[in-house]
Amino acid sequence: MAQTAEKDLYQILGVERDATESDIKRAFRHKARELHPDVNKSPDAEDEFKELNEAYDVLSDANKRAQYDRFGTIPGAAGGGTGYVDFEDIFGGFGGMGDIFSSFFGGAAQGGRQVRRDGRDMGLGITVSLKDAAAGTSKELVYDRLAPCADCEGAGIGEGGSEQTCSRCGGSGHVTQMQRTLFGDMQTTAVCPECEGTGKVVEGACEECQGQGRVPDRQKVSVEIPPGIRDGQQMRVPDLGEAGMRGAPSGDLIVTVRIEPDDFFQREGDDLHVVVEVPMVQAALGARIMVDGIMEDETVEVRIPEGTQTGDVIKVKGHGMPRLRSTSRGNLFVHADVKIPKKLNKKERALLEKLALEMGEETEGARSPLQKLKDRVR
Repeated sequence: MAQTAEKDLYQILGVERDATESDIKRAFRHKARELHPDVNKSPDAEDEFKELNEAYDVLSDANKRAQYDRFGTIPGAAGGGTGYVDFEDIFGGFGGMGDIFSSFFGGAAQGGRQVRRDGRDMGLGITVSLKDAAAGTSKELVYDRLAPCADCEGAGIGEGGSEQTCSRCGGSGHVTQMQRTLFGDMQTTAVCPECEGTGKVVEGACEECQGQGRVPDRQKVSVEIPPGIRDGQQMRVPDLGEAGMRGAPSGDLIVTVRIEPDDFFQREGDDLHVVVEVPMVQAALGARIMVDGIMEDETVEVRIPEGTQTGDVIKVKGHGMPRLRSTSRGNLFVHADVKIPKKLNKKERALLEKLALEMGEETEGARSPLQKLKDRVR
């Protein structure tokens, strides 16, 4: 549900109402650096940072921004648009723009730790219907990550700047120190505090990314779900995880697919199971019936053998789920549910009584006058 805006989102971000998408991104990153609790110890910093995130969430999305501009309302749920995916089951990555900034500010080594230059893998989960899993589909995902800086093209070097070999460690990334102990002088090797273990230092760093070559950003990507994918299977999208520092390799985006239960079909591997009601007479005499298939507009002919009982299973070859990366399909198993009519008209009852007599079966006997009267008015 949308809520009425109490504050001007453009004012929160510090941009004009005609600001471009690039202007909004740049303003958000600059203000986030000032307000992030990791660097701003003001008691109001956390609340202001959350408010900034909410403003960016609306103004960075074209549909939400249009609604806000037209009606002055803020969509109630962050990321509530079609195709948006929140990072709830993320691994090796982050849980949102706040955590993205925590990693960004923590990009420099602390206390002599070596900087990780390569980007990490990031993961998210999406849910599709069983029919989409059968036919294949495309999903647009929106998520937050550290992306290559556009200003310096990921190099981390500003205009007129350069990357130099660290003079302190000579490019090795480590320095050797002598320590005097009770057992005499001991030599230790530690991460170079000047270059943080990279062996390189940047002279004239890019102002936008502070020399990292990457910035927090919101990423959109279209993911193709192949026909026949199974619940829990993962797809790897290269280079769309966390960007590496100063041109180092990026991590991958790993998408875990979950498949919603279907009201009609039950999946077992590449086979499908379905329960179908079969009228009593068709079950007794045999028949050919039509049932809906898993694919769009698919109709499957099922042969019901003579004398079919409830619980009998009829196998229909080649009408199950598509096999992943194959042109073949699994099988469809139809479970018969024979239906006995609860009410009969006079003619139907007479026919069944005649059949019972022919088969030597006893029935409940003569009809009462009231039952006969009911038969006449049907």
